[in-house]
Amino acid sequence: MHHAPDLFATLQQIVQRAMAVAPRSPRGGLLLCEGPGLVYRALEGFDSPSRQGVSLPADAGPAVADREGAACAPSAAPEAARGMCVVSAHAWYEAHLPPAVAPGSAAPEGAGVLVAPIHLRGAPVGYLALEQATLEPPSGERRAMIEVFLEAAGAALERNRLYDEKARSAQEIRLLEQVLSVVGTTIRPHDLIETLAQGIKSVQIDPQWSSVELWLLEEASRGDDAAPAASAPVRDALEARVYRAPLATPTTYFHSLRDGAVDAARSLGITIDFRVGPGHGEGCQGEILDDGIRRGVDGIIIAPGAPEAAEDAFRRAAAAGIPVIVVDTPPVPGSRAPLYIGTDNVAAGRLAGEMMRRLLPGGGVVAPQRPTRHAINTRERVEGFCAALSGSNIDVLPPDEDCGYDQACATEYARRALGARPDLAGAFGVAGVNGPAWGRAARELGRGGDLKIIGFDLADATVALLRRGMIHATIVQREYDMGFRAAEIIHRMIHQGVEPTLAELPASRILHTGVDCVTLEHTPWSTTLSDHLALDTARRVASRRVDRAPAGARPVEVLLIGVSAREEAVVEERASLSPRSLLARVIAADRPLVIDPAEHDGPEDAALSRGHAGARTLVGLPLRARGSVVGAIVLGSAHRGACAGEDLCFLERVAGTAAVAIENARLFGRISERTDALERANRQQESMLRTINELSSPVVPIADGILVMPVVGTMDAQRSSRFIESLLREIDEHDARVVLIDVTGMAVVDAEAANQLVRAAQAAALLGAEAVLVGVAGSAARMMVAEGVDVGTMTTHVDLARGVRYALAKTGGRIVYQG
Repeated sequence: MHHAPDLFATLQQIVQRAMAVAPRSPRGGLLLCEGPGLVYRALEGFDSPSRQGVSLPADAGPAVADREGAACAPSAAPEAARGMCVVSAHAWYEAHLPPAVAPGSAAPEGAGVLVAPIHLRGAPVGYLALEQATLEPPSGERRAMIEVFLEAAGAALERNRLYDEKARSAQEIRLLEQVLSVVGTTIRPHDLIETLAQGIKSVQIDPQWSSVELWLLEEASRGDDAAPAASAPVRDALEARVYRAPLATPTTYFHSLRDGAVDAARSLGITIDFRVGPGHGEGCQGEILDDGIRRGVDGIIIAPGAPEAAEDAFRRAAAAGIPVIVVDTPPVPGSRAPLYIGTDNVAAGRLAGEMMRRLLPGGGVVAPQRPTRHAINTRERVEGFCAALSGSNIDVLPPDEDCGYDQACATEYARRALGARPDLAGAFGVAGVNGPAWGRAARELGRGGDLKIIGFDLADATVALLRRGMIHATIVQREYDMGFRAAEIIHRMIHQGVEPTLAELPASRILHTGVDCVTLEHTPWSTTLSDHLALDTARRVASRRVDRAPAGARPVEVLLIGVSAREEAVVEERASLSPRSLLARVIAADRPLVIDPAEHDGPEDAALSRGHAGARTLVGLPLRARGSVVGAIVLGSAHRGACAGEDLCFLERVAGTAAVAIENARLFGRISERTDALERANRQQESMLRTINELSSPVVPIADGILVMPVVGTMDAQRSSRFIESLLREIDEHDARVVLIDVTGMAVVDAEAANQLVRAAQAAALLGAEAVLVGVAGSAARMMVAEGVDVGTMTTHVDLARGVRYALAKTGGRIVYQG
């Protein structure tokens, strides 16, 4: 038997051996249940695409339920769900393989097809179909042999399903962790809906969700947060803000790289400014680099889309003292960027080539597809791939045309390649977009599982096709580690210097982060998808340290630049919900609702219909927080009955986690707004206090050598310190001999205040100036006597006028009156 990464080859062998049981079968095949239909995964004895260029359909035609309605059975042999049976070959091929009944391909008159169910956990999950010369049921010996092969097929499918379920569980945990990781931080609904959409689609590949939306009720529509939504009265209309996820899954590679940098930055006092741009053209990386250098950022981390074009900016950054670290794509030889952190792309290509040799032990023709010929990393991967296959019985075609990072374009190129070369036995997707392109094209042309595909990276589409058996293995980079290590090292460069930091690193100035070969099932040469996802999630959680940079540390800004791909944006709009619509009923009932819009006669909202046109399954999931419904997640699928019970349970868990994230984000937003308001109030209060302090003890020179210093309000220890400091400064600046301290405006002159004034007079005396206390009221004088306050030799006067006359007499001045 073949090793686990190739379930298709294992099933193909089972079909071949079953056909060899006497009397031999001229043609045979295997059908597997996928969702509501049957799909061919192994055909023998027919003109296959690899030999004659005839594309047999992947869809095996209509399927029907058995009498209990629990099993998916072939329409030409519904009784096969209950046991082995023989049906007319002509009827079978006409229903399930139309090309086989074409002239020259039809079965002989009276021939039959033996259809035997493959059981898994008590239910049929597929059917073995073997052509035979008559309609007679198999003999006892042949029947027993076929049952052995049915058990072998069931065991292979059981093993595959167990690994798929483990992968699904690991994906669900990763999705919930991604949603929960935003708790306590502010989030944009745009980011949340993208995370939810790509996570749900990658976990649930059978429903094939075509639309995912996040509906958030406006605060006015939510009413009393403390009242349960189910008991709240239904309003005439509910106002909501709608966020529609893009139809195409967004690229997550550079967001994962960003997550690694941000997680490292939390404990280092670094602020990560994440930007993306193409290698050339408007809004390119060069413009982002120029802006960062002009602003004087502390450091730059970049995955250059055009390494040669970035060199001039690297030179200017070095001249400005800004360290640069290159990640993902190696810089050009002799680069001014002092360090590269990323994948050894030649070694990664070799690993892909070695896996292809195992998938094609009999040899064949394989074709690589890359997004661009200009990127150094993809060139090196192709070089390593070809080197690993050199001298083998596998021929490697030149790389396919450059498709950019456009998924539709890459898929079209893959279709053309399969059409032009029907002898293709394998394909290598050199970058993240290319593996799914090969997988989709192979499935559409009936080559799913037959074409041996190795992908690169672990985008959500790659995960789904890996679980489906359309992609056999994928080489996964560790982009999170790239970002994490780059942030740590650039922090050292900023604080220690570039050269001292480089002296602690390898002399090559290259840090390779490694790759993993990931397959759905276990092999001696790969990591299972479930183990990889679980380890990746655990590593990210462990990396989110709780320690923080020391208080008072200088803030550091690092510019992180990724490569942008053409992606659709999240659509945002406002909408009103009629009380009888699906979503209003979900919110009012506070429970999930699943309907088929084509059979639903209730009124729907225009906004809801517009977002889910053509859907045959529509699911609404309430988002409940703090005792009320704050919104809903709405999903649509073009497949009827796409949401089974297990699917709904998973979606409810996701909705519950999303509700927590949304409510915490809103709470964080309210706290941030309150904090900003308090900070503004504090700044205003401090400004007012400074003004009051300045106005409460002004110093007024009224003549040569004479100052007047009125005191307004109260005199405490803190104000006394400022008062004495101001008094001494003005005495020194004006060379004053007499200072009149006027306490007429003081609210209370108690013992403490009097002692502070005496201290001020003593300080003035040390500078050769006499402090004169004026404006002491009778009540204050009685209190000072009662408290035993000693003003020493300090001169006092009842009012400012007498104090002025005294000061003039001391300084030799006089008052002149004019008529």
